[in-house]
Amino acid sequence: MRELHEVLFVDGVRTPFGKAGPKGQYWRTRADDMAVKAVRELLRRNPEIEPERIGDVVLAATAQVGDQGLTLGRDVALLAGIPETVPGFAVDRMCAGALTAVTAAAGEIAFGAVDIAVAGGVEHMGHHPMGENVDFNPRFVSERLIDESAASMGQTAENLHDRFPAITKERADAFAAGSHAKATAAWGSGAQANGVMKETVVPMSVFSDEGWKVADRDEFLRPDTTIEGLAALKPAFRAGGRVTAGNSAGLTDGATAAFLASERTAEELGLKPKLRLVGYAYAGVEPHLMGYGPVPATNRVLEQAGISIDDVDLFELNEPFAVQVLTWCDELEIADDDPRLNPYGGAIACGHPLAATGVRLISQLAYGLRERNGRYGLTALCIGMGMGCAILWENVQ
Repeated sequence: MRELHEVLFVDGVRTPFGKAGPKGQYWRTRADDMAVKAVRELLRRNPEIEPERIGDVVLAATAQVGDQGLTLGRDVALLAGIPETVPGFAVDRMCAGALTAVTAAAGEIAFGAVDIAVAGGVEHMGHHPMGENVDFNPRFVSERLIDESAASMGQTAENLHDRFPAITKERADAFAAGSHAKATAAWGSGAQANGVMKETVVPMSVFSDEGWKVADRDEFLRPDTTIEGLAALKPAFRAGGRVTAGNSAGLTDGATAAFLASERTAEELGLKPKLRLVGYAYAGVEPHLMGYGPVPATNRVLEQAGISIDDVDLFELNEPFAVQVLTWCDELEIADDDPRLNPYGGAIACGHPLAATGVRLISQLAYGLRERNGRYGLTALCIGMGMGCAILWENVQ
């Protein structure tokens, strides 16, 4: 029987996340060039890994059209200067794109097909708005395969509020304000910064109406966010609803990239890996309750590993909507303000460039586990059309 190899997360980076649209910092920047910047920085930071040793490049995008429509893994690898002998491919699992790229690459490594892989994702939501050029099959509605609201992520968030009335708008606003406060503290300045953003975020030059400038911060972060200010915002998806622009993640542009390697190769090259992949799970739920997906995925991966939620030292959950994270908290019996949960803020503060987000979660988890000397960490998110993903990691730093 073929020997399976341990899979290690070596390093991960991301660009700053920018507002989608003509006023955003990446409006005049190509999506694939954003991914190239992340991959090049990954190569620069890890000189022990010679580009020709890379076995595969796996990159995700949800809208696989235009400047993120060519087979991204191959496209970006060539543009980043990786030798033409290194193959690449693209994947799509919407919000779990980068996490799917990671688990796909991990499978190649575990099976021994490759020793080192690049995995990540990019989403330019300014160039390619969510759902643009998507042709939903009319059978979904006519045959009642899904509820119509499943096609709108904001409506699925309102559905969670309906299903779980204990999650009020006030709770969602308080969580959102906390996300901005934690992210503001994480960015900080000088001695006040805790280092996570300096370690994981890669500034890049972009062209704007005013000429060239450096994109070096997340554009959505609002340090002055208050619960009172959020309470005054109008519902975004339903009259009398509870989901607002303030307790949701903004439409965002950004890219991420990570190195994965087998344990044997890491030892051979003298790498200093950060995490060991313990297990992962994907799960399906009712599409109109999309945000519930991380709950069964988390339970499944914990069962695989034979541990409980109390054994996990850090959680990095995506925050497309505050109600989605709070649903996970209630179902897993985690307090809204548990210090293990998103200690550096989340997508409500920095944005959620769909297929790119997963590597941001892993990179911040690695930093947080090292900072806290924790053992186990979990990255999880919900996925459009009713799915969830959870990946369990062990700290090896």
